[in-house]
Amino acid sequence: MVRAVGHGHSMVKAHFARSRPLNATLRDLAATVQVNANRPTRMSSVSVMRPAPIADFAAVQALAASDMAAVDALIRARLASDVVLINQIAEHIVGGGGKRLRPMLVLLAAQACGYSGRLHILLAAVVEFIHTATLLHDDVVDESDLRRGRETANSLWGNAASVLVGDFLYSRSFQMMVEADDMRIMRILADTTNRIAEGEVLQLLNVHNPDTDEAACLRVIERKTAVLFAAATRLGALLGGVPEAQEEALARFGLNLGFAFQIADDVLDYVSDAGTLGKNIGDDLAEGKATLPLIHAIQRAPPAQAASLRRAIETGGLDSLDNIIAAIRDSGAIEHTRQRAQHYADVAKQALSNLPHSPARDALQVLADYALNRNH
Repeated sequence: MVRAVGHGHSMVKAHFARSRPLNATLRDLAATVQVNANRPTRMSSVSVMRPAPIADFAAVQALAASDMAAVDALIRARLASDVVLINQIAEHIVGGGGKRLRPMLVLLAAQACGYSGRLHILLAAVVEFIHTATLLHDDVVDESDLRRGRETANSLWGNAASVLVGDFLYSRSFQMMVEADDMRIMRILADTTNRIAEGEVLQLLNVHNPDTDEAACLRVIERKTAVLFAAATRLGALLGGVPEAQEEALARFGLNLGFAFQIADDVLDYVSDAGTLGKNIGDDLAEGKATLPLIHAIQRAPPAQAASLRRAIETGGLDSLDNIIAAIRDSGAIEHTRQRAQHYADVAKQALSNLPHSPARDALQVLADYALNRNH
């Protein structure tokens, strides 16, 4: 039985009963993912072992593995189109790996709030579709040719096809969210998608502008990245029907995790390598993006180095990338930016104190540390 979400939404169960495509998909998922769920177990005299603590990202993945398998199956089922090019491009980007962090947040937040239905699978897939659509559009705007160690869709099929398939994914995500038959869910996701689009335009306004300051950079991060993290965790809380204080706490967790994740990502652009990172080093600079490491370096570097950094943002030139990276490191910008990311991760973890102890809550806390310490 699907649990109704919020006041006035008792029709969710009835909606599923008359919605054959969703019912059929969820029944198929239940059959494939939970093969052994109902088999009787033989009790022994040995006491039941307590589950291992959630200590690292691998343990988080293990905790969410069953639900994530259901999400992946649903994603592939709902990507299907009778337009062959849509299938090719969508499969290329969805099948290209990735951490699936955003849908995982929906699942873990729902678990942390005691949710026991199946609607979190649908909403996790919706969140991943929205994210995937933004990647297709981002790569066109940024003229990127490498993502997750593979050629981008726009480099293989062209900009027009990538933009249009991104539009398909957006529209498919809206088809799916309507199936939830809950106005709050639709409002959260619609508002979030709109904010992401605003973030894209804000970033475009800042391109090749060496006067971009930290506040402007953080506004872009909030809208392009953090709001989708916040939506993911808020949706999980909404499904769990927790008090408003806990819902807001989980939304704060997601928002600050998103800040920490993106700021740490901006550091990786100057300290990692292409093989590990899965994209070209210096891509942000080549695209004329003044991220926090560059902004701080310009503020702290000697005048000659600061002038060189400003010219690099204006021209997007990578001919002096080694000197740029050296100037960023010498200025202390890498450490400063990591401290900013640490601040947001700490705020995120503090927000979890409003939730009862559970493996899912522990997993969310581990994700805050993982956002800082990953190498790709």
